[in-house]
Amino acid sequence: MCGIAGIVDFDGGVIDEALLGRMCDAIRHRGPDDHGIVRLEGDSPAQRGVSVGLGSRRLSIIDIAQGQQPMTNEDRTVWVVFNGEIYNFVELRRILEQAGHVFLTHSDTEVIVHAYEEYGDAFPNVLDGMFGFALWDARRGRFMLGRDRFGKKPLVYAELGPRVLFASELQALLVAPEVPREIDFEAMGDYLAYMAVPAPRTIYRHVRKVPPAHVLLRDRQGTRLERYWSLDFHPKMTGDPRDAVRRVRELFTAAVRKRLVSDVPLGALLSGGVDSSAVVATMARLSGTPVKTFSIGFDEPGYDELPHARRVAEAFGCEHHELVVRPNAIEILPSLVRHFGEPFADSSAIPTSYLAALTRDHVTVALNGDGSDELFAGYGRHLASRWVEKWQRVPVPLWGWLTEMAGGLAGETADARRPLARLGRLMRGAAAVRAVRYRLWAGVFSPELLARLNGGVSFGRDPVQAQFDEVAGLDAVDAMLAVDARFYLPTDLLVKMDIATMMHSLEARSPFLDRELAEFAARLPSNLKIRRVLSKAVLKDALKGIVPAENLKREKRGFAVPVARWLRTDLREFLNDHLRPSRVAGAGLVHQSVIDELITKHQSGTTNYAHHLWSLLMLELWHRTFMTGDRAG
Repeated sequence: MCGIAGIVDFDGGVIDEALLGRMCDAIRHRGPDDHGIVRLEGDSPAQRGVSVGLGSRRLSIIDIAQGQQPMTNEDRTVWVVFNGEIYNFVELRRILEQAGHVFLTHSDTEVIVHAYEEYGDAFPNVLDGMFGFALWDARRGRFMLGRDRFGKKPLVYAELGPRVLFASELQALLVAPEVPREIDFEAMGDYLAYMAVPAPRTIYRHVRKVPPAHVLLRDRQGTRLERYWSLDFHPKMTGDPRDAVRRVRELFTAAVRKRLVSDVPLGALLSGGVDSSAVVATMARLSGTPVKTFSIGFDEPGYDELPHARRVAEAFGCEHHELVVRPNAIEILPSLVRHFGEPFADSSAIPTSYLAALTRDHVTVALNGDGSDELFAGYGRHLASRWVEKWQRVPVPLWGWLTEMAGGLAGETADARRPLARLGRLMRGAAAVRAVRYRLWAGVFSPELLARLNGGVSFGRDPVQAQFDEVAGLDAVDAMLAVDARFYLPTDLLVKMDIATMMHSLEARSPFLDRELAEFAARLPSNLKIRRVLSKAVLKDALKGIVPAENLKREKRGFAVPVARWLRTDLREFLNDHLRPSRVAGAGLVHQSVIDELITKHQSGTTNYAHHLWSLLMLELWHRTFMTGDRAG
């Protein structure tokens, strides 16, 4: 696992090695064990008049002694820097050696060099793992950036005329004075709608993310962005459902097994929910030593899951570690804001970061349960979408009456977790088309509230509309799952996990996001994923007798923090100090009067605007850190 950065100049300009060094230093946390820089300049036929600088910070996981980067081939015409893990590198190495390639190390990074030579631009298809890479081919005078299928590893870049700068994190890219910090207002609108900025945009107009499952190719003729993989939901599997259960169990076990390969200590992040419990249970079956598990809790019973995690740890004889997070977690916000590099409002980044710090004290690699809900239909929106599309067949007058009644009953209740509030959200989205329904159920600022908030900025089209257009032929459940996999995972969940763990030099691995398992799950009929009102049915059937029954039957809970209460009590003063007045409002980007209204209503206890206010607070802290140069605290 590493952090990478670099500069490519197609006009042959001199690469500033000191600048490249500062870019790498900005992501030292991603690779504290080693570093390397190479400059490739000159007018030789091989270099084709292009200047290249590649840098890497290394967290040593595989082939600790020999895996230094940047890495090259035998004649030094292909160079690569790489962030991630290739789980099938041993098998690929064997195939490539049989084809005549010569390896000098046992590192998975070297497989990328020779796989490119053997398979050309299509080589990411043969990689099984998580990755962000940059590759320079001197023979063809071309540069390539690539990102893994689900977007587990981040990769950002800026094209500035003949120069391309890239990095694993935004903060490394922003070290370069030439990278403008102009705000992309459509990205800002996307952020306020969904708490994060989806690829390919970033909050900066001149900086972009490489989308998941894409490669970017750049040469003197220009730039091409190409998709090399997509999750296919057809053809559907048929036959005995028991065969599907058996296959899910086999594929999940194989996914965990391949992620246990490491030359350094590893463990598991354990919440006590179905997914992390499944990971720990499977690790325990495959490991000859006690699994090291790590859990986090809160001093508020409604959010504390430590008893459930403890039950699993005890059941499998784990070496268990716990930490309770209290509202003084606000102290970590300046660091989180800096590492994300753009506004990011998923408040569970706070406990995830504390959990990662606890875990890194004991291990270097940790497995987690991310991806299960997005593959097997674990969110309420999956079940709800299936039912409402059946209900939409009810005559329109009755449907409209039910929607109006439920919305009126629930309103903007003070506790968004109460059943009536959930019913109100359900009914408000029930009559809508899929993209609008997704925005109402998974988003934060509604289009109406966003229109009131913005300070004359023109926000763009809802980014999920295009996603739903591409999967219009899928049923209600699969369409939601497809958009979750292509939008929610790489925009929110995987960004949070990567940044929050790597800021503590901890590598996180996600067995549920294994390619074979994901492709099999996508082709399962929806009625195997949701059985009547049971979510993730086929997965839970596969885990019977493996995960403790009490954990298997638990109601779904996100890794939530009590933000609503914090903003009314412990963090009340912090919120007011930063948003009254807001510097973002002072810059004319939003209306201060709307911010004041949201704060007043929330702190009075009559309504719940926790997510809205947290989104505005993170926007404010980002603006102070990156746009005005102030500290985020």
